[in-house]
Amino acid sequence: MPDLGPLWLSLALAGVTTAILLLVGTPLAWWLSGTSSRFKPVIEAVTALPLVLPPTVMGFYFLIALGPASPIGSFWMRVTGDALTFSFSGLVVASVFYSLPFMVQPLQTAFESIGRAPLEAAATLRASPSDAFFSVAVPLARRGFITASVLSFAHTIGEFGVVLMVGGNIPGKTRVISIAIYEHVETLNYAAAHVLSAGLIIFAFTVLLFVYGSGRGKPVHVR
Repeated sequence: MPDLGPLWLSLALAGVTTAILLLVGTPLAWWLSGTSSRFKPVIEAVTALPLVLPPTVMGFYFLIALGPASPIGSFWMRVTGDALTFSFSGLVVASVFYSLPFMVQPLQTAFESIGRAPLEAAATLRASPSDAFFSVAVPLARRGFITASVLSFAHTIGEFGVVLMVGGNIPGKTRVISIAIYEHVETLNYAAAHVLSAGLIIFAFTVLLFVYGSGRGKPVHVR
């Protein structure tokens, strides 16, 4: 029977990452959908960087940025007594940045599709901006929230390069399912690699089927 530890660790990482991305990505997507700031293209480009950069490049710079010698890493060491690198917390930080476009871009598209008319109607009824957002924009963008959450969760499950660079391969701590598959192949344990790989294929297909099905035939894409 295959070791299920990497699976549970991957699910925990994906769950925590998706929850954080909902909190961080929602206001960012909302701002991007309505702003005319000249900095908008810059923010969109930074958000989309994980889509074009090799994961090992991002992982390398995260390894430096989160290391004990860096300001962030040294602060974390002083506060918690543990290093960010080669830890679950470090994986969460790297995963949030690496999966950011999979949360922000579907939400931005959903918010842009709503338009300003429903919000202006809410304003005429004396709804505050926050009331209009939560009572009008969020319900109308429900499909976007579902798509963004599912894609972010699935993308985090499939991470390899970033998690390998930042977390290494520590059983029970940073050894997620993609790392476990790599290790099984390296040790010629193809049977175990087949089981985990087939599970990921089924999972990925199910996710895409859900996303396309919930879109009623409309293609869902990350711009």
